[in-house]
Amino acid sequence: MEYCKDTKDGILTFKEYKKGLEIVSYEGEDIYLDIPAAVEMGTEQAAKEGRPVIAIGKKAFLSCKSLRRVCLPETMEEVGDWAFAYCDELREVQMPEKGIRFGRGIFRECGKLCLVMVAGKPRDIGALLAAAVTLLGAPYLFAPLRCGDEDWLRQWDACMLQILRAEDMEGFFKMGLWGEEDCSCKENDLDYFLNQKRKSKARIAFLRLLNPSGLRDEVREELERYLREHTAGSGSSDETADRVVAGNASEADGGYRDGASPEKKTPAALGETWQGLSKEHGEDAEYYKLFTETGCLTAKNFDRILLEAGEDYPEMKAWFLKYKEEEIGYTDFFAELEI
Repeated sequence: MEYCKDTKDGILTFKEYKKGLEIVSYEGEDIYLDIPAAVEMGTEQAAKEGRPVIAIGKKAFLSCKSLRRVCLPETMEEVGDWAFAYCDELREVQMPEKGIRFGRGIFRECGKLCLVMVAGKPRDIGALLAAAVTLLGAPYLFAPLRCGDEDWLRQWDACMLQILRAEDMEGFFKMGLWGEEDCSCKENDLDYFLNQKRKSKARIAFLRLLNPSGLRDEVREELERYLREHTAGSGSSDETADRVVAGNASEADGGYRDGASPEKKTPAALGETWQGLSKEHGEDAEYYKLFTETGCLTAKNFDRILLEAGEDYPEMKAWFLKYKEEEIGYTDFFAELEI
C-alpha cells in the first residue's frame, strides 16, 4: 500500500518498509526539500505516533531538475541506488551523523553538488565529502561517520594525488578505431581531451586548497605548484610557461595551436588554471584571491590576464589591479606585446 504526502511544491509517495516507510517517488518542483522524519498514516493511533521515514528508494528522485538542497531526517537508515542521480541543480545535502547504508551512484551526474553537510562536521569537510563523489569519483570515501577523521583525510588526499600525478593521456582512445563518423566529436580530439583533463585537475587542486582541514604542508606545496605550472607566465621556469602556452591551446575550445601570434592567444593559451577560474569562479572571491596568493598572477602574465578578464567580473579585476599595485609593481604592457 502506498501513501502520499504533500510538500510545498510537490508530492512524496511512500510505502511500508521494514519498521517504517520508504520514499518510492517524488513529483514536483521543490527547490528546498526537508524530508519528514515521520508521516501520519490516517488511523487515529498512527496519526498520533506517525511512521518513521527510514529509507529513500531506488531512483526515487532520479532526474529531478528543481532540487537544490535536500535535508535527510535523523530517522534515515538507507538511501537506494541512484536515489538522486541526474539531479542537475542539486547543490547541498544535509544529513545526520549516523550510519546510513548507501546504494550505488546516489549522486551520479550531480555536477553542481558542492556540499554534503553532516551534523556536527565543519563546512570544509562537507565540501570534501561532496567532492569525493563529484570530483574524485571515489564512492568509498563517501562515509559520513568517518569524514574529517585523520585517516579519512589521508585517504582523500592519496586519491587526489593519484589523480593529479596520473598521465594526462590516460583514458584517451582514438575514435578512428571505432568509426570514421565519430572522429569529428570534440571529446575525441587530443588537444581538447588534455585541456579538459588538466582543468579537472586544477579544479581539484583549487577545492582542496580552499578546504584545508588536515592538509599537510608538502601536499599544499604540490597543489600550489600544479596551479602555477598550468598558468602561463607563472610556472617554475620559462620552459614550463612556454609548454603551457603551446600545448594547452585547443581549437575545439576556442584556442589556437602552436604558431598563433601572441596577440591572438585565447584564455586556453593562458593555461587551465586561469580557464577554470575565469569560466567557473570569476565571481568567487575566495578563488581569485587564492589565484594570486599561490603566485599564479605575475608581471609576465598580468596584462594578458587583465585583458581576458574583460568587464564580466569587475570585482576580480579590481582585486588583480590592487594586487599588482601592492605585490607586482609597474609593468609595461606595450613592451610585452613587442616581445
